[in-house]
Amino acid sequence: MTLLTRTGCGLCATALEHLREICADFGLTPETVDVDEAAATQPELRAEYGDRLPVVLLDGREHSYFDVDEPRLRADLSG
Repeated sequence: MTLLTRTGCGLCATALEHLREICADFGLTPETVDVDEAAATQPELRAEYGDRLPVVLLDGREHSYFDVDEPRLRADLSG
């Protein structure tokens, strides 16, 4: 699971805290990727997601953005 973020993004910090709590229940640790830092090698991340951060990626696919969709995420992690 990956959280796409940006330095200085308050929503991103809140989402990461929430995501860590959820992931802890499943023995997981979320990764974070700063889309601005990644732009040097993965410009498509910033182009695709840069205007609607934070974005949760599950198995490389967009799961939710702005807010962590906790019920859906828990269901997907349980299944």
